[in-house]
Amino acid sequence: MRDFNYLEPTSVEEASRLLAELEDEEVRLIAGGTALILTLRQRMLRPEHLVSLARIDRLRGIDYDPARGLRIGALERHADIASSSLVRQHYPVLAAMAGQVANPQVRNQGTLGGNLCYGDPSTDPPSCLLALDASVVLGSTRGERTMPLSEFLVDFFENALESDELLLEVRVPPLPAGAAGVYSRFLRTAAEHRPLVSVALVAARSGASCSMARLAVGASTPVPTRVPRAEACLAGRDVTPAVAAEVADIVVQDIQVMSDSRGSEEYRRAMVRAVVRRAVCELFELSIDEGVPA
Repeated sequence: MRDFNYLEPTSVEEASRLLAELEDEEVRLIAGGTALILTLRQRMLRPEHLVSLARIDRLRGIDYDPARGLRIGALERHADIASSSLVRQHYPVLAAMAGQVANPQVRNQGTLGGNLCYGDPSTDPPSCLLALDASVVLGSTRGERTMPLSEFLVDFFENALESDELLLEVRVPPLPAGAAGVYSRFLRTAAEHRPLVSVALVAARSGASCSMARLAVGASTPVPTRVPRAEACLAGRDVTPAVAAEVADIVVQDIQVMSDSRGSEEYRRAMVRAVVRRAVCELFELSIDEGVPA
């Protein structure tokens, strides 16, 4: 790695000023560093300045309010989210997802904010947070602004941050009455840590009856994506294995699917269909094979 200046601001305003002052130079933010350090070692990036966020207290903390929901600071690690009693009690699907991210080394070093800003579609948090209707709070010297996560995730490895902004926190609204969630994914091999398909489903249910659903797909799409037609297909119906298969078909029709060295478009669509069916059946406690051909 080449030499660089390592800067440690202690406030959002100070970090934002540094980013503005260094806008014409090669500068990168570092949070957990799990992705950035690899790119530096491989010489894919050669920044002149690294701005560490580690000393900014505004970016820490996990809090819950019954009226406003959950707040997760951008510097909270995946392991912190997985073990948080507040997350486990009020959003068990989020805790379960966080406990599956990558591997123990990454979970104990990588941060939620860093994960979202990096924008790799083949990671776990974005699709789960989309299904939970999460938003992000961004900050700079100009103040703070809040936007839906769906607007923050712009494209493949792209986000909506301005050049002098930081991601401060993630907010998750309270779940509707009777709502529960499931996060399901497909790995090509047991040794792989990045899912080929991820599906998150949050639904308000009473027995087999569904009154509301939010369904998001990631890893096989350029950006994690909600699927409104599939959500509408579930809402207001008694969910059966046949309905689960119908929803899976709609998802496959409505998403844009990548094709690369990890899997062709045809293969990925087949896996998306299977994982969606599995997620719907799991949440509504159905047998996936009951009355539905493979």
